[in-house]
This record gives sequence, C-alpha cells and structure tokens, in this order.
Amino acid sequence: MSIEVILTIVGFLLILIAVIGNIASDKTSSGLLSSKMKVIVGLIGVTLVIYGGYAFGTFNYRGQMEKIETGNMKEVQYPVENVQIISPVEGDSVECRILTKGVYPESHEKDIWVLLKPSDQFFYPQSDHTNTSYKRNGEWQVITRFGGDKGENYDIIAFETDSTASQYFSETIQEWKDALSYPGLNIDEIPDGATEVDRITVSLKENCRGVF
Repeated sequence: MSIEVILTIVGFLLILIAVIGNIASDKTSSGLLSSKMKVIVGLIGVTLVIYGGYAFGTFNYRGQMEKIETGNMKEVQYPVENVQIISPVEGDSVECRILTKGVYPESHEKDIWVLLKPSDQFFYPQSDHTNTSYKRNGEWQVITRFGGDKGENYDIIAFETDSTASQYFSETIQEWKDALSYPGLNIDEIPDGATEVDRITVSLKENCRGVF
C-alpha cells in the first residue's frame, strides 16, 4: 500500500472520529472530544485526504503526461534467433524518457525485462503498467526512464527471466514506489533466474536528474 493511500485512509478516519465525537456530544452533556479538538481533528483529516488524493493522482497519472521519445532503429535480420534490443541503438544520444524496443524468437516464452545501469554501477529494472516488457508478435517494448546528468553513459540491458525472477523485479519496483526511493540493485541482488541476453550503451542528450 502506497504512502499516498495510507495518508488518505488516515484522513478519512480522523474525519470519522470528529463526526462521531460531534454525534456523541449531541447526545450527552460531555462529548468524547471537546469542540476545539473536534475542529482540529476534522481539519487535519480533511487536509490529509486532500493531500493524499492529490499526491496519488500526481504519481499515478504523471506517466500519462510524459512524452515518450523513440530512438534510432536497428535493422532486424530474420528469422530472429535471440532476444535483441533494436531501439535505441549502440551509441545513441537519448531523451530522459524513451521507448526501448526489441524482438524475440517465435518460440520464446520467458518474460523480458530491461535494466538500466548508469555510472553508479547499480541496476534499475524498468516497467510501465505491465511491469514486464510488453510482448506481441515477436516484438517487445517497455518505457525506459533515465535520471542522470547530460552526457552520462547508461547501459541498457535486456534480461530474460523465469517467473521467480520476474516476480522479484515486480516486487522490488513496487517497494521502491511505496518508499519513494530508488536505491538500485547491486550485481549480487540480480536473481539467478534472470539471464542477460543483450546490452547496448547510450548517453543522455540532456540533464535528466530529478525529472522522474
């Protein structure tokens, strides 16, 4: 459960307490809460509800307002024999938010994840509302967000994963979102069920620090 949802629930509970206190004071000469305390509790509750709702909307709909860029496209040789990144391409200069795209063999059944590796040497799983990369008719794609300085190099790494590794990445991303903190994974935290299948290096066209 995210912090925004928790704040909203606490706000509603405080409003409920203020209302119950008011009802109790109407029925008895001495209410559960003094008039001043009821007003304070109620105002705090309303403030938390407004803030929680606003923050929840901001974090959940911000992605819809962001502009997704696409990089250069690599020519694909058919039949495809392994999972590949086809956009962006090696050496591209990319925007802060791009669509990483690729292809996979017809018989491929595992999940595909993209992890970013910036200069801090940590790994950052990428996802949109589907969590894993979206796969269809031999092609896959995932929204990829960068957060570094202009000119900084990033490795874009494609992994194929079993169900256990895929669940681990999904849960890790959710934990980061709930905590509003993205510390990255070190190499020892990459699960055994995740196998690197392709990697390219790109650089940032602009300063992306603090954008997302």
